[in-house]
Amino acid sequence: MKIYNTMTRQKEEFVPLHPGKVGIYACGPTVYNFFHIGNARPFIVFDVLRRYFRHLGYDVTFVQNFTDIDDKLIRRANEEGTTVPEIAEKYIKEYYTDAEGLGVEKADVHPRATEHIGEIITMIKKLESKGYAYKTDNGDVYFDTQAFSGYGKLSGQNLEDREAGARIEVDDVKKNPMDFALWKAQKPGEPAWNSPWGMGRPGWHIECSAMSTKYLGDTFDIHCGGVDLIFPHHENEIAQSECATGKPFARYWMHNGHINVDNRKMSKSLGNFLLVRDISKEFDLEVVRMFMLSAHYRSPINYSHNLLVQAQSSLERLYTARNNAIFAREHAKEKELTPEETAFAARSEQAIKAFDAAMDDDLNTADAIGVIFDYIRDMNTVLADANDASRQTFDTALSTLKCMTDVLGLLRKEADGVPDEIKQLVEQRTAAKKNKDYALADEIRNKVLAMGYVIEDTPKGAKVKKA
Repeated sequence: MKIYNTMTRQKEEFVPLHPGKVGIYACGPTVYNFFHIGNARPFIVFDVLRRYFRHLGYDVTFVQNFTDIDDKLIRRANEEGTTVPEIAEKYIKEYYTDAEGLGVEKADVHPRATEHIGEIITMIKKLESKGYAYKTDNGDVYFDTQAFSGYGKLSGQNLEDREAGARIEVDDVKKNPMDFALWKAQKPGEPAWNSPWGMGRPGWHIECSAMSTKYLGDTFDIHCGGVDLIFPHHENEIAQSECATGKPFARYWMHNGHINVDNRKMSKSLGNFLLVRDISKEFDLEVVRMFMLSAHYRSPINYSHNLLVQAQSSLERLYTARNNAIFAREHAKEKELTPEETAFAARSEQAIKAFDAAMDDDLNTADAIGVIFDYIRDMNTVLADANDASRQTFDTALSTLKCMTDVLGLLRKEADGVPDEIKQLVEQRTAAKKNKDYALADEIRNKVLAMGYVIEDTPKGAKVKKA
């Protein structure tokens, strides 16, 4: 598998630090609100990365943090007249609700910043003892960017270029414009923890360094997040981590591209700031996942209502192909394969190889989805032509489709999802038709329709689906 490494600006063959194992750290949400469509993209993309490594047989440890102490949480708690822990708890719960709707699995570890204050303080003390951190008169502790020669290596801009464009207040307590806070002294009414530098709270960047190294080691395989995090967040993580441990930090850096809304940058001022929770009122969130994966993760992507409708249509095609095959399999028999069916089985194996080849090319989900649609066209043709196809052929088709869609986290819903009450009515209608009681059959059909389901008569029996 090849991955585009932001650090080297080229695709590289992925070689794990430990054979057969992969450690991944993904930057998670700051839990002060429902997350928006821009947040959803990295959650989905790197969930697929994890799934694909598992598909390849790796033992994956996936860590995604929750930032549960931050200026935004403090501000939201003040606005709502509650506490920061209560705000964090509320929106962590809401995160899980929306993430589940998007098909994003829970991480192996979901560390919270406030539960790792001890590790954060230990790392800051190391930086201070090595001369990389300094305390100011007001009790803040800063990282000295001038002391780290590698600062800027991820973003590709050296310190002088960054400083030339930096704005610095006249009374700033920092030594250098690009220095960043490791520890912030307590202000009136703010949550705080005791530390060697007085009461205060951690800076944003140090939280991720402390949590990632605790669960994945000083050096680990992949660090990922949105492209907007390259600078300053990930740049600062590298600086403080490598200075604290004396070892390389993450070996591969993966960043997803920006998302625009109706061809404009998403912002509250433009009125196009979209929460996933709001989108879920109109669309099933699996449609959002389909939309996100239809483009390469590093490419910018434009969100619009029309594009989501197109994604919905594409997803429905996949469900229809799968559900038709499941229905037909129920009526298929065990029998010898025809030459056409044997050839289809061989093409099924090739489809998985083509899917893997797309995913091996820097997680190219767009091409992988193309492989799936090529396969269902082949599948539909073969199964339509072979009215008396063997059960084995249907099993091959369904297992091949499932193998690919499971990696992408698609087609998660049950085959029909039809309530037992509806199924019983369909059986009653079938019996009525057999008894030539067509008036009762029509009555049952209308009743089922009123309950939101459509009955379709086929040569192999009645099929039922949501209206």
